Amino acid sequence: MNTNPTSSRVEFARRVCIAVGIALFFGLVTWLLGASFNVLLLLLCAILIALPLRAAARWLSQKTGWREGIALIVVGLTLLGTLAGVGALVAPLIGEQTQQLQQELPGVLKNAQQQIEKTSWGKQLIGQIPESPEKLLKGGGGSQLAGRVFGAVSGTVSVFTDLYVIFFLALFLAAEPRLYTDGLVNLIPPARRQRTRHILAQLDESLLGWLIGTLISMAIVGLLSWLGLSLLGVRLAGILALFAALITFIPNLGPVLALIPALLFALLDGPQQALNVLLLYVGIQFVESNLVTPLIQKRLNDIPPALLLLVQIIVGAFAGTLGLIMAAPLLAILMVLVRTIYQEDMLGDSSGD
Repeated sequence: MNTNPTSSRVEFARRVCIAVGIALFFGLVTWLLGASFNVLLLLLCAILIALPLRAAARWLSQKTGWREGIALIVVGLTLLGTLAGVGALVAPLIGEQTQQLQQELPGVLKNAQQQIEKTSWGKQLIGQIPESPEKLLKGGGGSQLAGRVFGAVSGTVSVFTDLYVIFFLALFLAAEPRLYTDGLVNLIPPARRQRTRHILAQLDESLLGWLIGTLISMAIVGLLSWLGLSLLGVRLAGILALFAALITFIPNLGPVLALIPALLFALLDGPQQALNVLLLYVGIQFVESNLVTPLIQKRLNDIPPALLLLVQIIVGAFAGTLGLIMAAPLLAILMVLVRTIYQEDMLGDSSGD
């Protein structure tokens, strides 16, 4: 049978247009997901703040008979008052050590450079470091420095904007959680709505348990770091311990990042002091990983460390520092969804093995 060449070309062009349209559609969806990924992480940050606030308000309401809205206001005011009181007590020490940090940091960096330059690999490493700020100011380097300053300012503005969004999202979510959960459940077919509520409750419990366990770990790491560094006589023990506590929120990478500034300051007192600090942080990490975390998070599903590190790399590539910080709770959510939706609902396996 003869085929009309004109109709063949038209059919071929139609198929090409369909293929291009499908590719553009998936490209647009991928771009939208990438563009909204940071927004989703900010929402997750707000949820992590709203969950303990709501849990505390619910507990207070059950104990006192107050309405949950009033209990939430009391919890919020108590939290703000506690933070203000602790801040008033700690602020003078932190401010003093911050000024000391500004004065000693150049000497710390210079000492670290001298120690590194004593090795052959250190000389090669130092050679790769960009020119000093003084050299940047010469020969057209001022524009580069101005660009860096502008980038730092814009980055600071972006951080405060994100904090503003997280704060108000957390308030809205804590004040009216049913409004948002009901809206989400209503998007699900009626036959699956009860199951959806059950999955949301499991997500709530998993995230809240993970968060409480992480906060306890942060407090213990900070306390042990402060005691150990103080006993060793390391400069700025308070600031270094506070940094170690905060950075513990990032698993795997947090302990390594906390060790770096402590080692730099310990090097001012010689290699032996640096070795002492290294052994201290290894001991604290051993206690936190093998004693503290298993006890306070035994109700949670175990998160495989290798899988967590992989998720940190992937999410960090998409969202930078925020991705690294939120990788662990994001993985906790994914594990609950895989267990409930895929393993239990799709595979029919509720054994939990």
